[in-house]
Amino acid sequence: MDVELSYGRGTLSVRLPDACRPAIIRKPAMPVLTQPMQAVEASLAAPVGSAPLAALARGKRSACILICDITRPVPNGLILPPLVRTLLAAGVPRENIVVLVATGLHRPNLGAELEELVGDRWVLDTVRVENHYARNDEDHVDLGPTPHGTPVKIDRRFVDAELRIVTGLVEPHFMAGYSGGRKVIAPGVAHRDTITTFHSHRFMADPMAENCILDGNPLHREQLAIVEKLKPVFAVNTVIDEHRNMSFVNFGEVVESHLEAVEFIRGYAQVPVPRRYSTVVTSAAGYPLDKTYYQTVKGMVAPMDILAPGGTLIIASECSEGMGSHEYVEAQKRLIGLGADGFLREISAKRFADVDEWQTQMQVKPMKVARVQLFAGQLPAADRSLTGVDMVDSIEEAVVASMKASGDDHVAVIPEGPYVVPVCREAA
Repeated sequence: MDVELSYGRGTLSVRLPDACRPAIIRKPAMPVLTQPMQAVEASLAAPVGSAPLAALARGKRSACILICDITRPVPNGLILPPLVRTLLAAGVPRENIVVLVATGLHRPNLGAELEELVGDRWVLDTVRVENHYARNDEDHVDLGPTPHGTPVKIDRRFVDAELRIVTGLVEPHFMAGYSGGRKVIAPGVAHRDTITTFHSHRFMADPMAENCILDGNPLHREQLAIVEKLKPVFAVNTVIDEHRNMSFVNFGEVVESHLEAVEFIRGYAQVPVPRRYSTVVTSAAGYPLDKTYYQTVKGMVAPMDILAPGGTLIIASECSEGMGSHEYVEAQKRLIGLGADGFLREISAKRFADVDEWQTQMQVKPMKVARVQLFAGQLPAADRSLTGVDMVDSIEEAVVASMKASGDDHVAVIPEGPYVVPVCREAA
């Protein structure tokens, strides 16, 4: 049996052995908006928990629109033109509208990559499109700490705007429960101190900092506290299907509209599975998420609920840009040098996490449960030892070896990787 895994800008074909009994785990078929841009326009006129955008924009002298960076496949080319046209028609001066790329601590998106990200030449030519830089102290406004002590420093272009709008994709997120909404603000346009506080060990180690969990999730709690300091904030929330077609869009008050989008995707993204598997094959969701090994870790964490202890998790990720940031590489070196337990001990007392070490901390989770194997066709040979997992040159051979080692011919396959969160519903 042949299966196609999301990989790079296309798919990776994997031939499963005849002896295996595969379970292909994917989202149920989702509705597709046949006229997505018109659906965006309709959402701006029929909002959730707020006035229509045209009314909100009337009389405003400035507006800031946040968009996710290149690591998220948000359909910005469908979202941004109606947004900008509505603001202009309402009288917001063109020169005072800024589209701000919510990079968090990721690198900026420039040149051709920025054009791809925005997805519409008219938007680029009409309004300012700029990147957020979390390390630039002078770019941020200190709004004071949250009730739990997280320092809140946010990009002043967003803070000072009379109209604040976030846009994003709502999907499972392995730390914050779900992406989008409040998360586009923090970490999206937050200062380094804010990001490295709620990405520190004490937050990441909390059992509620998990995929598809909002209630009790400490990251979600802090993000909501940050939103409170910035209100009013509004959001365009989108959901896409496995083929990147827009399935849902809404607009409105940022918290209320985001929760509506979460309820929509929850019924698709969480897939009940009747058992655990000793062999799980998954992906890093393809481009753009699988450009780096750093982002690949999300695909390792998502299927943990159905991974049998001592089993094998095999993940495919193109890794066309290598490992990720140099800070992340340093964290990986510490993981390899100290071992998983030693690494966790070293980071446990920090108030501020080192940049990107939280992804290494998350990688420890599946490593403690099972053997992790990586197929990464474009990862340079010099970087392979930095992954901390076993590299394989053939997924097919890895599946055969795992079946033989476990004595179990059942194999779970998750073609879309972390966009699907399988949940074990094993009978008692």
